[in-house]
Amino acid sequence: MGMTGPSGGVGGRRGRGGRRAPIADINVTPLVDVMLVLLIIFMITAPLLASAVPIDLPESRAKPIETEEQEPVQLSINADDTLYIGEEVVPEAELPARLDAIARERQGEDKPRQIMLRADKGLDYGRVMRVMGELNRAGLTRISLVTTGAEGAAEAAPTAEAAVTDGSETGQ
Repeated sequence: MGMTGPSGGVGGRRGRGGRRAPIADINVTPLVDVMLVLLIIFMITAPLLASAVPIDLPESRAKPIETEEQEPVQLSINADDTLYIGEEVVPEAELPARLDAIARERQGEDKPRQIMLRADKGLDYGRVMRVMGELNRAGLTRISLVTTGAEGAAEAAPTAEAAVTDGSETGQ
């Protein structure tokens, strides 16, 4: 008596036959690999693209500058005249003490701490200058002004979304 196995063959053949049936399953391993790589890329770049304090920055045709290895201090002035150091609101009366503390952190080093000043374009020029004066008084003289790229500068540098200009280049 003959045996019939999964291959449908006759005789003593066991296991796979001469013809294999196509596999109807999707191999998801490459899909998972690609998704994990994309997830890592988005996790790294998302904090770099968005700043926590929304400010309407002025436009400038200045070229972006290179930032140093250490994270600079973000000092922001909102349209409603609110001061922020990083993402923390700082009252006007506490600003000199906070700036002195930032300056003392790197007192022994040859370079003072890098400050990125972000100010709303609708603010009074005198208000921005008072904050810059406080920075100078505290000994924080490496001030960079953050702006957005101008319309005409889009052809020259299409990758520059936000330009950071060094305040010392303007003769200050």
